[in-house]
Amino acid sequence: MSAQLQIGMLGAGSWATALVKILNENQHSVNWYVRNPEIRKQLTKTGHNPNYLSSVSFHTAQNQINGSIEEVVSKADLLILAIPAAFIAPTLSQLPETSFEGKMLVSAVKGMIPEHNLILAEYFNRHFNVPYASFGVISGPCHAEEVALEKLSYLTMASQDPGLSELLTQLFRCRYIQTHASDDIYGTEYAAVLKNIYALASGICHGLGYGDNFQAVLISNAISEMDRFIKAVHPISRDIKDSAYLGDLLVTAYSQFSRNRTFGTMIGKGYSVKSAQVEMNMIAEGYYAAACVHEVNKQLRADIPIAEATYNILYARHAPALEIRLLTERLR
Repeated sequence: MSAQLQIGMLGAGSWATALVKILNENQHSVNWYVRNPEIRKQLTKTGHNPNYLSSVSFHTAQNQINGSIEEVVSKADLLILAIPAAFIAPTLSQLPETSFEGKMLVSAVKGMIPEHNLILAEYFNRHFNVPYASFGVISGPCHAEEVALEKLSYLTMASQDPGLSELLTQLFRCRYIQTHASDDIYGTEYAAVLKNIYALASGICHGLGYGDNFQAVLISNAISEMDRFIKAVHPISRDIKDSAYLGDLLVTAYSQFSRNRTFGTMIGKGYSVKSAQVEMNMIAEGYYAAACVHEVNKQLRADIPIAEATYNILYARHAPALEIRLLTERLR
């Protein structure tokens, strides 16, 4: 079945570039929507993305580099979304509500739609009538930079349809990628959102001068906090120690490649949010996620002090040193 699939990719950042690399490794061609004209030109001419993972080389004839989102969506049987969550709604606003009928949608987005405080599965179900059974989620632990280096990595493919999750495991399993299936689209999506907030908090603490001993306590508490929140959202049987939850949290909180940790470190060192965003020139999903989770938790009332402390620093403009000091009294 996978050999006849028409695969579309929306997005041209690091993660989209890494996922196309994996698909090409398995001899799958991709109809690739790339908004930026310069990136389109370079991918078509040289086979390299000049802005993200520029060391990755693509065979120029293997993928169709496309500037028309309407064409990519209309031709796809399976459509992968790898656009930052903050830009999903504006990017898709030009598309009719019926655009995704009969298609399989797969989210590689690790964030929530800020305008609606919804994970991707909920957003597409409510705004485009995409059935949950037609929706899949790609989750880590996996950094795009290590995919580019072909370092052994693991991906979890989640869908309520076992056929879709199994299809995704086949599409993305290769010599340096191990895959396994899950049916927990809510848990994997929310875990991907929350781990970015906790990585940002970890960076703030690093920027403030807290050491490894404290970081161990912070992240131990973060996984318990993640468990409480996800159970409040969708209480099914899941093992929070699985790599899609704990593993993704660990790599995002500790890795040198984590943009959320880097962003948090800058905040801890005294950067304003705006100046940190300008200097990074990349999206830190945890910034937007902190506000979304704060709003969702007004209804859930889960005990999530680390996420709330992060929100207070980023949005309520609490002094990072004081907010983290108060947080330390609540950790165990």
